[in-house]
Amino acid sequence: MRGGPGQLLAGRYRLTDRPELLRALAVDDRTGESVLLRGLELPALLTTGQDLGGEVPAHADRLVRRVAAVGSSAPTGHPRLLRGLGAFVEGELLWTVEERSGAMTLADLVAAGPVPPYRAAELAADLAGALRALHEDGLVHGNLTPESVLVCEDGAAMLGGLLSGVAQEALAEDLGGPGGRHRYDVRATLVGPVAERWPLDGGPTGDCWALGVLVQRLVTGRSPFPDGGVPELVSAVREGRREPAAVCGPLAPLVERLLQPDPSLRPTAEEVRRELAALLAGAPEPVDETARALVLRPEAPLVRRRRGRGGGRGRPEAVVGANVEVGAGVGAGRPDEARPPRIPPALLGPLLVGGVFLLLVLGVTAVVLFAG
Repeated sequence: MRGGPGQLLAGRYRLTDRPELLRALAVDDRTGESVLLRGLELPALLTTGQDLGGEVPAHADRLVRRVAAVGSSAPTGHPRLLRGLGAFVEGELLWTVEERSGAMTLADLVAAGPVPPYRAAELAADLAGALRALHEDGLVHGNLTPESVLVCEDGAAMLGGLLSGVAQEALAEDLGGPGGRHRYDVRATLVGPVAERWPLDGGPTGDCWALGVLVQRLVTGRSPFPDGGVPELVSAVREGRREPAAVCGPLAPLVERLLQPDPSLRPTAEEVRRELAALLAGAPEPVDETARALVLRPEAPLVRRRRGRGGGRGRPEAVVGANVEVGAGVGAGRPDEARPPRIPPALLGPLLVGGVFLLLVLGVTAVVLFAG
């Protein structure tokens, strides 16, 4: 998409930045709300021979109505769900609109490196709560991926991408039919080799399976399934060829159950949320590797905290010294460095001999005085 700041889409969404590929930030001129626009390329058969400035073709119009219907039935006001605000067609693109939060995507977070297991548990608990709200209203998300999750400044995760996922699935069904090879081909082109989008089954259990994939991706930085291409990925999912969940540490038992091929063996979103809450309640205190500072304890030896197993508290390591001020200057607060003695050892001998000689002189002087 070409354009830049100030360009108006659908007569109300004004771009605030130069758009990326199929993604743009804008402000709704009617409400003043910041929004995120996600684009979906419409095939030529939906627009060929049409005046793009005129009435929207019937197929595209049906897609817009279907997306809008899901958006209007989704729960509102949930603290972990981004609101879907609608859809429109502009040229050969279908745009979905959802509220925007000043946050980074989970994909950006994963790109920076693996996430510690307990931090991944916090994010997953937020997402499980959002999925539970959707499932209770009879909806399926179907698009739980690193790109559809935003991580806010306070660390909370918010789930978006509902409408864009609905648009992709609806377009695949329109072009390929309700099932069969043609629909698979269309869907593979639209979705790509994203493991979270290829569960063996749909519905709420498919969302929970996707959450398991996402959690393992967070902890390890990679998908548990090979994702070089759609055929290889789908075959691996069907055959259960994946990296074992043991790499997820304390999250391994939960991830293993979420990735069960049998959907009846997977926990529900609410069960996932409760299990993660219990896990986090017993989490060890975080350890700051850059601040292994000495702890001053009154009338007791200084101790240095040594990291225990799993990043939790370790047993204190005794350090010789007392009354040390932390950060009091070069050499200060270093109890492991012994203070030098006030009299060098090499001078002790001569000083002792000199003292004895001095005592003898004083003794002779005293005798002479008393004798005289």
